[in-house]
Amino acid sequence: MPSNPTESLNDVVGVNDAVLHYLDIIYRLTQNGMPATTTEIAARVGVTPSGASVMLKRLAERSLVQLKPYRGAVLTPQGRQIALRTIRRHRLLEMFLHQVMGFAWHEVDEHAHALETVINEQFEDRMAEMLGNPIRCPHGHLIPAKDGTLPVVNDVPLLSQPVGTRGIVRCVDTDNPEWLKYFGEQGLMPGQRITLKEIAPYGGPVTLEATDGTTIILGRALAELIYIEVC
Repeated sequence: MPSNPTESLNDVVGVNDAVLHYLDIIYRLTQNGMPATTTEIAARVGVTPSGASVMLKRLAERSLVQLKPYRGAVLTPQGRQIALRTIRRHRLLEMFLHQVMGFAWHEVDEHAHALETVINEQFEDRMAEMLGNPIRCPHGHLIPAKDGTLPVVNDVPLLSQPVGTRGIVRCVDTDNPEWLKYFGEQGLMPGQRITLKEIAPYGGPVTLEATDGTTIILGRALAELIYIEVC
């Protein structure tokens, strides 16, 4: 893919914001190795399943997405490359907005979406340099390198670990601003050390303990968003 430091992402890849948004969402939904269903994609984009289906067919015609009958969509190599490039810029912008401009971590996603397709490569490189080439965004999501590779980390889902496990929060896997604000109010941000104290049966709440002895009780759905590095 050609690269020109004076061109924006839209200029370079010849796609619009809507296409980039779909590729980003499909990439995130397929990280578990399974195709993304039309229903899942529609819910994330905020459109009807029929509307998402029309867009997916257009993406498939452009060889950015491969549609698997009765299963869903996956990115082609070209689609994945574009998605990773978009994600890199988005997460660098989130870090810049958070660390340099002082936005709270639950505020940065919306602003980053507005900027990610209009900045150019030179701007991207300068941000990365100013930030010390970070490997994570404020929420702990990994920032792809310019060649599309991802850092190797030891993150594991909190709830995959036995009760009594101690770890450091590395990622809170959501962009939902209300949820992020709540996590922040509980002190559950990347870098926080916690101990998994209890997992109630039958989908009940999860109890954590912070290093200062504070007890934190979360619903199961929120606890599932936390990834830790066991220590």
